[in-house]
Amino acid sequence: MSWFGPNYPWGTLAVNLIGGFAMGLLASGLLRWGESGEQMRLLLGVGVLGGFTTFSAFSLDAMLMIERGEWASALGYVLVSVVGAIAALALGLGVARAAA
Repeated sequence: MSWFGPNYPWGTLAVNLIGGFAMGLLASGLLRWGESGEQMRLLLGVGVLGGFTTFSAFSLDAMLMIERGEWASALGYVLVSVVGAIAALALGLGVARAAA
């Protein structure tokens, strides 16, 4: 059994990792704005990036893998998606802070 076969949801994974990175860049910039950045966080972070990332598609992809009996792939996908998005966010924060 291949963990990354033809049904592996590469697109959803990529969008969520890119979204995590973008959120890190955004968060770093908004931290400098103080309280006035809260409205922008809601607009850009929750609105724009929330619409860009695909948590519902991620959940469906994982469930479909489980239903096909691809437990190892599903577990790997969930772990890589969650840990990867957090790591991408941290990377985005680091890049933005280094550029400031």
